[in-house]
Amino acid sequence: MINNLITLFFRGEILKREDIKRVMILGSGPIVIGQAAEFDYSGSQACKSLREEGIYTILVNSNPASIQTDKSIADKVYLEPLDVNIVEKIIEKERPDAILPTMGGQTALNLAMELHSRGILEKYDVELLGSGIKTIETCEDRDLFKKAMDEIEEPTTKCYAINSLEEALEVVSELGYPVIVRPAFTLGGTGGGIAYNEEELKEIVKRGLTYSLINQVLIDESVLGWREYEYEVMRDSKDNCIVVCNMENIDPMGIHTGESIVTAPSQTLSDEMHQILRNASLNVIRHLSIEGGCNIQFAVNEDMTEYRIIEVNPRVSRSSALASKATGYPIAKIAAKIAIGMTLDEIMNDITKETPAVFEPTIDYVVVKIPRWPFDKFRTVDRTLGTSMKSTGEVMAIGRTFEEALQKAIRSLDIGRDGIIGDGKEKRYSNEEIEYLLKNPTDERIFVIAEALDRGWTVSEISELTSIHPFFIERIKKIVDMKKKLEYLANLI
Repeated sequence: MINNLITLFFRGEILKREDIKRVMILGSGPIVIGQAAEFDYSGSQACKSLREEGIYTILVNSNPASIQTDKSIADKVYLEPLDVNIVEKIIEKERPDAILPTMGGQTALNLAMELHSRGILEKYDVELLGSGIKTIETCEDRDLFKKAMDEIEEPTTKCYAINSLEEALEVVSELGYPVIVRPAFTLGGTGGGIAYNEEELKEIVKRGLTYSLINQVLIDESVLGWREYEYEVMRDSKDNCIVVCNMENIDPMGIHTGESIVTAPSQTLSDEMHQILRNASLNVIRHLSIEGGCNIQFAVNEDMTEYRIIEVNPRVSRSSALASKATGYPIAKIAAKIAIGMTLDEIMNDITKETPAVFEPTIDYVVVKIPRWPFDKFRTVDRTLGTSMKSTGEVMAIGRTFEEALQKAIRSLDIGRDGIIGDGKEKRYSNEEIEYLLKNPTDERIFVIAEALDRGWTVSEISELTSIHPFFIERIKKIVDMKKKLEYLANLI
């Protein structure tokens, strides 16, 4: 009875826009290193969501090995290259009322920007849904982004947008080394890196300028070693905002979030800092006028006294897929409905079937995500992890404790391991190798940490070398200690 009253209270007049009948959804293209199948999930959910509301959907994607390109997913599927000239021809033929570019990752956003800059959207009177041109430009252009954050007094790292190597050298003379180099308008940190000296700076900047869609590279001051947290936020046209989920990267700043082991909800964040970051997230999504899903990345210092906003993704992201599956809250599906004018208080939650989507989900379990790297197929590549992605997928596991979820995730990786230790498949390292691999993380870092603990390395020693919070190393130590206990008991039998 109470749930029915809640439903009646929130469900008022449906605000769905009647002028939008046909919507084009842009995919993310082929599955490549740095981009896994999370955007296939988002695009499929968006098509399903819009069709539920009677919207004619037109899907454009170049990847035949995706669910979203199945003819049953959208009303019309175009298996074509995500090229601006080809998309223009499809627009001319299908005459969509709007384009939804926020479900196909950076690829779709870049394509939408090109459609705008060439005047194609204006020519065919096509509207962008979810994140408008101004919002996309603000999030992608570092100067505009910093100005926007300054307007709401949210702290960001010192960052400079440069267009040449000469400008980069001038900027670094002020910031000092190390610096983080990030090409603008690229996916998964492609072309970026950390420069510790002038030689590395020249190499990364030259590469970054080549990769960048607008020939622009961002030079960030270093916050290496700070903790990294992410907040997944939703907003509708009536300014209703919720935080769907917060996540913590086990690895510190300096390793791309797509390369990091991630846990949800955050395990080490203080209550006070959580409230600060939550409020900052809501301030940001409102100020940028994003309608739909938004991912915000924060760096927090070790003492939990300072934070910086690192990045805002005005679209459904890799982390959105994780947050959706971790909480059961279908971010892409709801974001698609918001894009056509519906609001959080009139969209029903798929899980409860009785409460609206404006209620924030809560979880009483721990979720762990581990990336899946293709190094078993590319044996000669550098396995060191950094600011650009090398993974091609990920696994997610759920448990009552971090230890349980971690062990489940390791088994799910399909790399022949039954856990981080004690399965008889450990790779033995020398003490020198352990120290090097703790300082220079690779895809084997979680196993190296377990091996070090098994050999008697202390939690503080490992934490100092890896900059990983002692909490997580303590949890791994529990697994190692259990392994030793079971070995002891087995010897008694």
